[in-house]
Amino acid sequence: MTQTGDEDVRLMLALRAGDAAAFDALFARWSGRLLRYLERIVRDAGCAEDLLQEVFLRVYRARERYEPDARFSTWLFTIATRLAWNELRRPRHQRSHDSIEEKSGTGALHLVAGQSAVDAVVDARRTSAHVERALRQLPERQRAALWLAAVEGLSYAEVAILLDTTDKSVKALVHRARTALAEQLDAAGRRGAPPGETS
Repeated sequence: MTQTGDEDVRLMLALRAGDAAAFDALFARWSGRLLRYLERIVRDAGCAEDLLQEVFLRVYRARERYEPDARFSTWLFTIATRLAWNELRRPRHQRSHDSIEEKSGTGALHLVAGQSAVDAVVDARRTSAHVERALRQLPERQRAALWLAAVEGLSYAEVAILLDTTDKSVKALVHRARTALAEQLDAAGRRGAPPGETS
């Protein structure tokens, strides 16, 4: 088990024993990453925040039953994924939503070296907006598999547990997602417009 995993387990076991501060520590460690993931799945910032609270409410309620059989991150993202997909089945989520990062023009991409600071920021924001739009075009399972594997660094086996499928299926989902993302970004670059928009 990794050092990070050891700390998460330690905190969950402390929470199970009645240490309320351990819950605050877990929230501080995981809330940011989990919120970014939920935003990309449900494509609605407000809804993602509500789901984040529900995830940690469920963690708290499950504290007495917790056993460190699997990585804490796998357990946590399983809860989040199931809640997100349940939410997406609601009629109000049958349309696209903008995320906080797209609205603000910020994103997870790093600035390109060798450019002036202003040019680098402009290029990074433009590229980030393209990536955000391209991600939103992906089917839910592809989007989730890609994010969990590429951003969160979970193994295909862990993602398979989360998505209730096989390692082989996860590999296919990630491959299709990467291919679709690359095609959309390439097309956007040729048009000079974000994916999903006509020139």
